[in-house]
Amino acid sequence: MIVLAVGLFAVMNSLIKATPRVPAGEAVFFRSAFALPVIIAWLWSRGDLAQGLRAGNFRLHAIRGLAGTLAMGLSFLGLRYLPLPEVMALRFVTPILIVIFAALFLGERFRMIRLMAVITGFLGVLIMLWPRLSGAPGNEAQLAGALIVLSSACSAAVAQLALKRMAGVEKTSAIVFWFSMISMTLGLMTLPFGWVWPEPWEAAFLILAGLLGGAGQMFLTESYRFGDVGMLAPFTYVSMIWALLIGYFVFAEAPTVEMLAGAALIIGAGLVIAWRERRPESGIHRF
Repeated sequence: MIVLAVGLFAVMNSLIKATPRVPAGEAVFFRSAFALPVIIAWLWSRGDLAQGLRAGNFRLHAIRGLAGTLAMGLSFLGLRYLPLPEVMALRFVTPILIVIFAALFLGERFRMIRLMAVITGFLGVLIMLWPRLSGAPGNEAQLAGALIVLSSACSAAVAQLALKRMAGVEKTSAIVFWFSMISMTLGLMTLPFGWVWPEPWEAAFLILAGLLGGAGQMFLTESYRFGDVGMLAPFTYVSMIWALLIGYFVFAEAPTVEMLAGAALIIGAGLVIAWRERRPESGIHRF
């Protein structure tokens, strides 16, 4: 289920990338609005629709919604400047940033193995950004795109930390439903900032992106019914394979050596963090 979910998200991102004329805020609205029917039908089929309408701590829902929507919008904007695989790879920095933010703001322990994973991950980011730092013509826009995607990863990390605070307090159905409602509303609020009237094919792509996003969210959530987060986390990196295939065959985006090397380090660091999260904190394994 999680492999299918990340595949659907990769196709969703490719549809957004294929509509560069549409502003990121407008894309967020379509993605959220047309995901809602899928999510509502899914909640109704599970008998969780009533629970999905109940928000126990709306402040946490609002924080998660604001941060998650900002992450989505910045990611969509980054697709205008960078190849699809590079955007996906830079977004893999999120688990590394979660470790840092959790240590800074939640007081979680920052042990040596996590520190080494963080350093390795940021080395991967530096390798990916290095060709953009040469000052060659056209690199400025791509460097700006990379910084936009890294900002998206930071926002996603904040959203994930809010989710950690909501664990055991809020129903998963409520988290999914209210995020879609908040992101749709925030996307609609960007209307005065230059929406365009989409061409029929653009509208079809945006609607399909929303439907696939809703289906991806459904499969992602369902996957956690059968496996814990630590066990499933490594499978999210399958999205890199999807992104490489779509980028090459649809957008003619051949991966560079720097992109592949940097992505490998970032993914490796993420896998180490996921592995470490599954190990118990004990006196024997304090490293």
